[in-house]
Amino acid sequence: MTSNSPLPRRAALVVGSATLLVLAYAGPAAADIPVHWSDPAPVPVLRDLLIFIGIPLLITACICAAIYLPGIIRGESVAPAGAHTDDQWFGGRRATAELEPSAAARVADETESARDTGGASGTW
Repeated sequence: MTSNSPLPRRAALVVGSATLLVLAYAGPAAADIPVHWSDPAPVPVLRDLLIFIGIPLLITACICAAIYLPGIIRGESVAPAGAHTDDQWFGGRRATAELEPSAAARVADETESARDTGGASGTW
């Protein structure tokens, strides 16, 4: 039994046309170098690496230096979000005298709490 569907004929026509079109445009690409053109020497691989990897790395290093060096020279923190490490125990626990609030701070806290008459409030 033979199928009378136009689908196989259309598919063959599209694929064949596309193939012929590609081959027709590929012909001039196979042409030889014109007679009067120069034949340059091949470029060394190291030069390509320096151009395509070295120059972008140099530009990146210059941008990072332009961003971070002024802050480092001023003594600012360059950690993300300005994070400081003062709160961490790198050398072990500190003496309890350093951790307790000063006497003046305790007196100020007591006088503030004496003035409070109640209700929800918070102080820092």
